[in-house]
Amino acid sequence: MSGDEDLDARAAAGETVVPGGTGGRSLQAQRNLALGRSRGGQARAGQLGHDGYVEMGRKGGSVTSEESGGRAAASTGRDMDTAKVTNM
Repeated sequence: MSGDEDLDARAAAGETVVPGGTGGRSLQAQRNLALGRSRGGQARAGQLGHDGYVEMGRKGGSVTSEESGGRAAASTGRDMDTAKVTNM
């Protein structure tokens, strides 16, 4: 069995064999999922600009089950600079 065949068999068994390929049931499906997720993040960074993308990550990291990112950041005293976000 070659390397790709072995990885394909492991993927068919439900194992994630490609980083970011979670959910794919074949090697090719996992590669496609990983590529799509990577491109999605790059597209979003392009839409927001680098600084806006970083700021969005900070805001998202503040989310709790009780509060949105903006409210959670405000309640902890963290200033969110929305001026960095472009093209919204």
